Amino acid sequence: MSENEDGPARAHRRPEGVGDATVEALGSVSKALETVEQARGHLYAFHQLTGSADLELGRAVELLRTAGHDEWAERIDRELVGRNVLEGRWTFQLVEEYNATFYEPYKDLEREVRDDLAQGREHIYEAEMKEARRSEGHPDHTARPSDGT
Repeated sequence: MSENEDGPARAHRRPEGVGDATVEALGSVSKALETVEQARGHLYAFHQLTGSADLELGRAVELLRTAGHDEWAERIDRELVGRNVLEGRWTFQLVEEYNATFYEPYKDLEREVRDDLAQGREHIYEAEMKEARRSEGHPDHTARPSDGT
């Protein structure tokens, strides 16, 4: 299929000699990475929500002091404000460790297996699924944007 024909762009086409089982396996590796990406997003949300809660708790301590509840303000300030979420760690440290020990190696291996088995091409499985599911000739089922990407 030439680039001008209707169908996926070259970057999403199966390289010659790559079999169905390999395409399916690479699709599964890609899907696993996408799930890791979602998990990482949740980790960043956890990081930001935990930090926001800590800042709000600091505000509550000041409000308790203003309202004359110094003992509660002191206790909350001492026991909760700035507290580690795990031993010796704030959430930024969890994010850093996750990225270094899990996320980056995961991304690197996903890229390496694609480079080795499919000339680095991404989403071949999905592009073939799209081809199987689109209605030929329908304007909302084109294979790619009009600019050919």
